[in-house]
Amino acid sequence: MNKIIPISIIIITISFAAILLTPENSSMPSSENLYQYGFTFYDIEKIKISLSEQNIFMSIPTPITDHTIENYCAIHDDVLSAINYCTTTAIQGPDGKSLGNISMGGSPDNPIMAIALVESSPFLDSKSDEIGIVFKIMIENLVCDCWNERQPGGFESVDAWIGAAMMKYDDSSHTVPLKSTITGLGDETLILEITSKNNSYLWTLIVLK
Repeated sequence: MNKIIPISIIIITISFAAILLTPENSSMPSSENLYQYGFTFYDIEKIKISLSEQNIFMSIPTPITDHTIENYCAIHDDVLSAINYCTTTAIQGPDGKSLGNISMGGSPDNPIMAIALVESSPFLDSKSDEIGIVFKIMIENLVCDCWNERQPGGFESVDAWIGAAMMKYDDSSHTVPLKSTITGLGDETLILEITSKNNSYLWTLIVLK
């Protein structure tokens, strides 16, 4: 049975200057234009195809409209208030074991955010290959396939961004989550979060309009 991992709302964060490019609330679009551009719910099919080519498999999206939306599509209150429809899918590796899930939230017609969550256990880098694949495919399909050209934050690739975040978090006490923000790749904001949970680590990529 596919395991769906609820997404915790992360409040306390570590940030490092080379990666955190803008204040958290400085690039938030107004409510009027949240739905005017960017990715759609249909893009989940493109993500599914791209993942399958890398032997990572995705379940059929499950719609969520009740109070459990905040378990899958919550980031912080000002975004959650604009979400009344959420879909979530489970992702599995080639061994059939759960990796995590990918969710999108917004209105029934238009998402304003997408979240990919991969659980790494027992070590921070146990799923580094899968994390790189999932996050790169999310960015390429929902934002643009232009990272190598633009190198936002001074990182030559998505893997370089992930690697820098891993090193920063590994040097920390692991008691406080890490948060890294990238803008300038497209119209969307990218947020990478790492947090520990029991004997595992939760890697989260948020794509926010």
